[in-house]
Amino acid sequence: MDIRAFHGLHYPRGDVSNVIAPPYDVLTETDKDALLGKDPHNIVRVDLPHMPPKQLGPIEAYRAAAGRLVEWQRTGVLEQDNARALYAYQQTFTWAGTQYTRRCMLAGVRATPLGLDVIPHEHTFAGPKADRLELTRQSQTQISPIFGFHDDPAGAADKLWAAATDKPDIAGELNGVREELWIVTDPDVIKQVAADLADVPVYIADGHHRYTTALNYLDSLNEQGPVSDDHPANFVLFALASRSDPGLVVLPTHRLVTGLAGEFKLHNLRQALPEFQWQQVGAVTPDLGDADAYLKNFGPGAMLFVGSDSEDLWVGRLGNDNAMAAAAGDHGEAWRKLDVAILEKLIFERALNVWTTDEFNVTYTPDGDAARDAARSGECQLAVIMQGTPLEAVVDVADAKESMPHKSTYFYPKIATGMVLKPLA
Repeated sequence: MDIRAFHGLHYPRGDVSNVIAPPYDVLTETDKDALLGKDPHNIVRVDLPHMPPKQLGPIEAYRAAAGRLVEWQRTGVLEQDNARALYAYQQTFTWAGTQYTRRCMLAGVRATPLGLDVIPHEHTFAGPKADRLELTRQSQTQISPIFGFHDDPAGAADKLWAAATDKPDIAGELNGVREELWIVTDPDVIKQVAADLADVPVYIADGHHRYTTALNYLDSLNEQGPVSDDHPANFVLFALASRSDPGLVVLPTHRLVTGLAGEFKLHNLRQALPEFQWQQVGAVTPDLGDADAYLKNFGPGAMLFVGSDSEDLWVGRLGNDNAMAAAAGDHGEAWRKLDVAILEKLIFERALNVWTTDEFNVTYTPDGDAARDAARSGECQLAVIMQGTPLEAVVDVADAKESMPHKSTYFYPKIATGMVLKPLA
């Protein structure tokens, strides 16, 4: 990948706890109001002009967001760095009782067609891309970074962090995560880091819609007249993490199912899945705060099934690989091995088909205890508690040029929005 330093736009140096936000696509209207209640200059006022961001909103909303961004620069709410910089970005967080530190580099990455230097693993949808494209057109700014990971054979991350000395320039806390940013302007460091990563592709972890939007925006500029090779729109704002970073945590996303016919029973589902090996856990209430660790005790591919008709819990795992070859022969082996693919093809599309009604719906949560309790309380009819998708599986599927099923990965924590923005003009 071709990375570039840029003149970042950010809040004044100091504490930014009240003005940064989670990515736009995980926020509700209530979340947005709460963030603005902390500070009316919170970045969501610009990054989330239309709710929900799953479709294009009124043009006035995006124009107002762009005007606000200009006003904030004029009044000093935001300031732009005079020198080109790479930004060393660190998140410190706790998951399941263990503290982690994840280190990234915020940089511009040259926009190339998907599958070349930038490798995806998810499908994208038209509505969210239309929303992001209009915001980009009006603001001429990349506000929320894409999260990516890469191999780092030459140690580019080490070189960047060796230059991130003293205290961070910008720091804050967001949802229990410590967020810290160092501004690195040393041209020799920037040149060396770029050289080290020149032949290394990046895998998108989170932000497929934002990346595709950046490509669409660049295309729209070129339609008006070719832009120069160094135009800022050629480079997309990424938070880049080394694939070996110990803080690169991928959590499972559990499924909550409703809209099954009233006669649905977990016992019948087990009978409809003869290819599965089943183990009864009983009516115990396991600690599922780290569901991934709990399920690993039962082997690869093990899932925990909780129905609303019984207190009993059952662990099931596929015992016959031929079943996926028959059900998903149009997919490659790496895809067929995914727990979420097995769930989608053998359980949701086939076994549950007998009980599926027009109201069939699947919702998602990373909280294993909440998923279990939702089924036991009758909030859903079935909860399927999953193991996390290994990072190696993400790479294997992406390298095979396939897209993973919806909600296959949850990279935790999310990259904060508002640490630094990338102007496009």
